[in-house]
Amino acid sequence: MTEASPWDSTPAKGPLSGVRIVDLTNVIMGPFATHIMADMGADVIKVESTSGDTVRAYKPLRNEGMSGAFLHLNRNKRSVVLDLDTAVGREALGKLLATADVFVHALRPHSIERLGYGPERVRMLNPDIIYCGAYGFSVDGPYAKKAAYDDIIQAGCGLADLYRHLNGEPAYAPTVLADKTAGQAIAYAVIAALFARERGAGGQTVEVPMFELSIELNLLEHFGGFAFEPALGEPGFARVLSKFRKPYRTADGHCCILPYSDRNWLDFYEFVGRGEFASDPRFARLSERVQHIDILYGLIEAEAPKHSNAEWVEYCDRAKIPCMPVLSIAELPDDPHVKAVGLFSHAEHPTEGSYKMVRRPVNFAGSEFELRRHAPRLGEHTQEVMTALGLTEEWQLQQGQDPQ
Repeated sequence: MTEASPWDSTPAKGPLSGVRIVDLTNVIMGPFATHIMADMGADVIKVESTSGDTVRAYKPLRNEGMSGAFLHLNRNKRSVVLDLDTAVGREALGKLLATADVFVHALRPHSIERLGYGPERVRMLNPDIIYCGAYGFSVDGPYAKKAAYDDIIQAGCGLADLYRHLNGEPAYAPTVLADKTAGQAIAYAVIAALFARERGAGGQTVEVPMFELSIELNLLEHFGGFAFEPALGEPGFARVLSKFRKPYRTADGHCCILPYSDRNWLDFYEFVGRGEFASDPRFARLSERVQHIDILYGLIEAEAPKHSNAEWVEYCDRAKIPCMPVLSIAELPDDPHVKAVGLFSHAEHPTEGSYKMVRRPVNFAGSEFELRRHAPRLGEHTQEVMTALGLTEEWQLQQGQDPQ
C-alpha cells in the first residue's frame, strides 16, 4: 500500500492508513462507500465537477454547497475540482490515478470508457490499482446502459413488490436502501481486493452492480420454497410478510414487542393471561408458529394497549423478550444507550459552524475514530493536490484554478 502521503497535511491513523482512494462518485452510494473507508484512515480524494456533488445542494443549509448530508458523508475527504470534459482535466486525473491504491467510480460503463478511464487504460497507468466500477447493472447484461437510481432498483429487484403483500400495491421503502447497501458492498469489496493484493494477487478490477446485489439481499429470507427445482412454493417469508408485523400501539405510544423463542412466547402468554396458547400445537415450535404468525401478532396487537411503553420495556427486558419503543430520528441523540456509547457529538466546521457528528460506528481496538477533516468546500484541496502532483501554475490557470 502507498506510504503515508508527504502531500497529505493530516496523516491518518486506522486500519486503512496509507491507502489512497480516488473517488469519482456522488450522491449516496459511492460517497457512503468512501466515507466508510475514509473513517478507517484512507486518504480519499473526491473528484468533483465544477458544479459539485449534487448532495451539496440539499436543503436546508447554512451556505450553498454544504448540506447536512454532505457534512456527514464527506468528512475526512479532500475535494478536487476537475473538468473531465477537457484534456487538462483528464491529464490531471491520470496523474492522480498513477499515485492511487484504489479508483472508485459510479459512471455507466460506456461513459467511463468514453472519458478514457476504463479498466484497461487505468491499469496501464497503474498496474497495481484496485479499480472498482460501481454500476446500476452489471456490464455483461442488456441493462448495462440504463440509468439506475435507488427507486429504479427497488422496483426491479422485487423489493417494491413485497409491499403489495402488505398494502395491496407496490411501494418504495422510505430510505435509499439499495444505494446504502451497495455502498457497504463497495467498501467491503475494495478492502477484500486490497487484502488480496497484499497477499501478492496484484491489482484487479471489481464490479459492484446495485441491481444484482439487491436481488440477492432481497432473497436471503424470501427464497423459501422458490429455492428448489422444481419450486416447492412461492418466494416469501411468512413472518416478514405478515400484515400484523408492525410496531404495536401501546397505552402511550408505539413499541416493538417481539417474542421469538419458545421460552419468549410461553412467558408472554403467562404475562397477558392467555395460557391456552401454550398448549396449542400450532404454536409449539418456530417452524409451526411461522405458519400461523398472524394469529400471534394479532394477540400482541390486542394486548399492547393495556400497558405503557415503559411497562412493556420493563417486563420484556426482565423476561428477556426482545422489545424496543419506536423512536423518531430526532429522538436518537437523547437515547440513553446512544448517549452512553458517544455515538453523537458536536463539531465546529470552519465555515458551517456547529453541527451534529455521528462517529464511526465500527470500533477497532487501538484505533479510535478521529475527525481529521471536516467535509470539504468544493475544490478546497485542488491546489494542494495538483501542486503535489507537479502540475504547474500554468496548468492550474488553464483549469480556472487560482494557483495562489
